[in-house]
Amino acid sequence: MVDNQDQQAVAGAPSPALDDSPARLRFRDDAPFESPIAPLADFLAGGNFAAVRIEPGEDARDLLPHLGRLKLVEIAFPKFRDGRGYSSAAVLRQAGFTGEIRAAGDVLVDQLGFMRRVGFDSFAPNKPLDLKVVQATLDRYPYVYMKAADGRAPVWALRHG
Repeated sequence: MVDNQDQQAVAGAPSPALDDSPARLRFRDDAPFESPIAPLADFLAGGNFAAVRIEPGEDARDLLPHLGRLKLVEIAFPKFRDGRGYSSAAVLRQAGFTGEIRAAGDVLVDQLGFMRRVGFDSFAPNKPLDLKVVQATLDRYPYVYMKAADGRAPVWALRHG
């Protein structure tokens, strides 16, 4: 259950500064996209951008007609407890977006597995993450129980085909 007071505090929290540098943790084989990242309003106003940033409360579905020209969508997490960015990533992946989806801001190591499942493939956390801890966290559970954007086969499919 979501507490309205908590949501208002999160919605009003300042977002991290725009990060135009490559993500600090990346699970992609292609070269990092290093051009400026536009706020959603500027992108939708017709700017010639290939990267856009979605803030909490902005609707990722506004990007659906433009997915063909996007290389990167950065989704802001001003507070780790705000889960709206998960939905944004899932919407983009379900619509067929194959470009980079980056979680930026208050990203914690214990969120990475869930973020990877919904479609995030790069991360720019406010605080550096220990790569050994990241790997241990991602390797902790070898099986999943539902289909998701990461394409991992659910355990029931492995058992029953």
